[in-house]
Amino acid sequence: MGGPEPHQRPAPPAASPTAPSPTAPSPTATTAVVACAADGVAFSATSQDEEGKSVRHLLLTVTNTGNKRCHLYQYPYLKFAGARSPIAVIKDSEDAPVTLAPGEKAYAALLATGGRMDTYDTDILPLSLQGPDPGSKASEPLNIDLPGQVPFDDGARVTYWTTASGLALRFIMTS
Repeated sequence: MGGPEPHQRPAPPAASPTAPSPTAPSPTATTAVVACAADGVAFSATSQDEEGKSVRHLLLTVTNTGNKRCHLYQYPYLKFAGARSPIAVIKDSEDAPVTLAPGEKAYAALLATGGRMDTYDTDILPLSLQGPDPGSKASEPLNIDLPGQVPFDDGARVTYWTTASGLALRFIMTS
């Protein structure tokens, strides 16, 4: 049928082809923060008592010596060989997980005596890191050197981990 072709509008120009942009990795895929591991942290224990006095108040310090951020959960799990139970936590102390960047520190305060029964003298503190669930362990016990012989008894108490040493000590220095 001879006649003119119907008029068609030209298609809009196609967008110039571009290479697909790389998908940014999801924050949880590559930057998930894991529990601090014993081989990525260093510990110390220092007396908070006056020089010459019996050591009763201790500040436990953990430093992230690794190259990635990590979480500290709960509180230091402290249980001496032969003890019936671990050292109890001070329930009123902070209990949020602490995230440590490389080089950062966290603290827990430890009251060594308070019950006057079942006294045990030692210069080593067996400390395990906990996982996200209360009572779960993220490490085997590590032996932390204490500042000399320290008497412990059934009244010993520890705080949750925190990034402020003063906050941790507040819970034990009045005892």
